[in-house]
Amino acid sequence: MKILIVYASAGSGHRKAAEAIYNYFKKSSCGDDILLVDALTESCAINRFLYTTGYRILVTYLVFFWRWGFWLTKIKSLRFFAKAITGVWNQFNSRGFLSLLIRENPDVVVSTHFLPSGLTASLKLKNKINSKLYTVITDFGLHPFWLSEGTDYYVVACRYTKDLLLREGIAGEKIREFGIPVDEKFLRRGNRRALACSMGLDADKFTVLLMTGSFGIGPLEKIARMLHRDAQIIVICAGNKKLYHKLNRMYLSGVLALSFVDNPQDFMSVSDVIITKPGGLTLSEIVAMELAPVFVSAIPGQEVYNQEIFRQYGAGIIPDSIRQIKDIILDFKNNPDKLEEQREAVRR
Repeated sequence: MKILIVYASAGSGHRKAAEAIYNYFKKSSCGDDILLVDALTESCAINRFLYTTGYRILVTYLVFFWRWGFWLTKIKSLRFFAKAITGVWNQFNSRGFLSLLIRENPDVVVSTHFLPSGLTASLKLKNKINSKLYTVITDFGLHPFWLSEGTDYYVVACRYTKDLLLREGIAGEKIREFGIPVDEKFLRRGNRRALACSMGLDADKFTVLLMTGSFGIGPLEKIARMLHRDAQIIVICAGNKKLYHKLNRMYLSGVLALSFVDNPQDFMSVSDVIITKPGGLTLSEIVAMELAPVFVSAIPGQEVYNQEIFRQYGAGIIPDSIRQIKDIILDFKNNPDKLEEQREAVRR
């Protein structure tokens, strides 16, 4: 069986979900021929720029335009035109990926981004390939761009996401409530004391992890400065090199600042609370690690949906202000029962 696992490298979540599926399939011998492909590497340069650098610029510096575009393309009366325009654009600028699909003609395509899902579905409808298409929705909410005629199955995060698809007219038998895939390293919590010792941390101190995705956006410096006297702070700056160097020059007591890390599960294992941006993959990793989340800097649209859905489950706190974060953290630190209640909500 030939399986093609595809994603688009707009942010890291879609890639991480695809890699988790790929690694699992390779270990479980689900097929003799399994390929992992970034659809953007097979697209033209302008498409790569728009989905990678363009996306980062929008969600970091031009949030208003991102919010406007997200909500505009969700309006039912405009969906046909939005999908028609983006469909023509993607077809023209993704000819390399379309050629790859036709050439490979896999038995199964598993997609973790709406771009390759839509392109695969279009070839199916034209009878140019006969693959089964599984679309893995990597957020807890739903944007109509995820919906493509020709999709055989949708894999969703939870019952809430399934209900959203049902309301869109997707047949229940085409929806699989499997959760958002995460790497298996998040399925087991490490030994806190041993890991803390290896990191130069105090395992007995209340520890807060600050991590806001691959761009390292949000008020991380302000939060670290506000909390460092009351808790042990780990700041994963990721691609925010300016923040990383600034925090290390400040020498704040009780603050460990790091750039990119390949073992986030270890830092989750030594932490009591995570302050994070509510990306779909991040939230699924938090669920696997049973960590209490506080949400900041949600990207308008998908991440706002994500945090609201978590709140409906009683999991995660959305502070009204940066100042309130300190009160939340101190409340957890001084009331272990409240912290355990949050972890129980995450387990649910």
